[in-house]
Amino acid sequence: MSVRKRTWRNRDGSQGEAWVVNYTDQAGARRLKSFDRKKDADAFAGAVSVDVRSGVHVPDSQSITVAEAAQLWLASADAAGLERSTREQYRRHVKLHIVPLIGAVKLSQLTVPAARAFEDRLRRDRSAAMVRKILTSLGSMLSDAQERGLVAQNVVRGLRLRRPANKPSDARIRGRLRVGTDIPSPDEIRAIITALNNRSQWRPLLLTAMFTGLRSSELRGLRWSDIDLRAGELHVRQRADRYRKIGPPKSESGERTIPLPPMLTRTLREWKLACPKGDLDLVFPNGRGRIMDYNNITARGLGPIEIAAGVVTKSGNAKYGLHALRHFYASWCINRRVDGGLELPLKVVQARLGHASIRMTADRYGHLFPRGDDGAEMAAAEKTFLN
Repeated sequence: MSVRKRTWRNRDGSQGEAWVVNYTDQAGARRLKSFDRKKDADAFAGAVSVDVRSGVHVPDSQSITVAEAAQLWLASADAAGLERSTREQYRRHVKLHIVPLIGAVKLSQLTVPAARAFEDRLRRDRSAAMVRKILTSLGSMLSDAQERGLVAQNVVRGLRLRRPANKPSDARIRGRLRVGTDIPSPDEIRAIITALNNRSQWRPLLLTAMFTGLRSSELRGLRWSDIDLRAGELHVRQRADRYRKIGPPKSESGERTIPLPPMLTRTLREWKLACPKGDLDLVFPNGRGRIMDYNNITARGLGPIEIAAGVVTKSGNAKYGLHALRHFYASWCINRRVDGGLELPLKVVQARLGHASIRMTADRYGHLFPRGDDGAEMAAAEKTFLN
């Protein structure tokens, strides 16, 4: 490999010059690349020598564009059988954000500074949450291209490494879930339950959401064959996505068994007699026995009931969405028994919620666990140790 200065005379008599990197790639082919500055040529020579030794160098002439790599990535997502909603989100990120801004850029020319410039452009008119999602999709796309040998590095990972050490994490940016803001308080749940007494159609569904913590997709896909009313327990074995397609739980941990409190068992036993029948054997179907639409639950069920219960925002709208009832169940599992909770260990809470890892549960709900009198405990431990 060599870096040399090349000069020539133009037609107008002026002299042109460039710095040329002459190297042989891992396939034995001779390559040339020109730069205006020696500093850029030296930097390229250092980087390409490492890539050639590692067998991952892709010359510009053989590199595909970001748009072409995106299509390969989307095809991989289809072949992997990812959820339809996930694949649709990927397609929106590619069509609306990635391709319009950097689609014509070759992968070999997509550097960390270029990725940072892309991020800066996104931030001009997109929310911080949307920017994070788009960058995650871009990083996943580049990982797919790396596996195909189409690019040497994933510049999104390099972009994250350049962040200041004291930059707030995503969890801190989102903030902790707060009772009364993100999580319905016990008093609010009691008010909703009271309002449900005169709404038999929605009482079984919303009580199940409150006292089992099922995701909306798990509620909509729940079958009577998955509920053992005699044993007082519920089994999560399938779910219905937003497109009303039945499939397996979100993860292996999503398949779980949840005990039912007596009030919910009695309610479900009564509901089983009145429930619309259908060949899907659903516990909470629509009037024709088919999969219920999510918007129907919130617009005709939970929303009006919250308003009737007085659980509203300052503007008078329903205060919580359906997922907030899952947050309440988590807090109920965590709260002390003297406060009306179950006081369960973190690992059990993880299993009840169907989280893939205990870290996910701790990051989301760890701050809700009660703390004892640390000073008194330290004093008692010290006294026992020293005596």
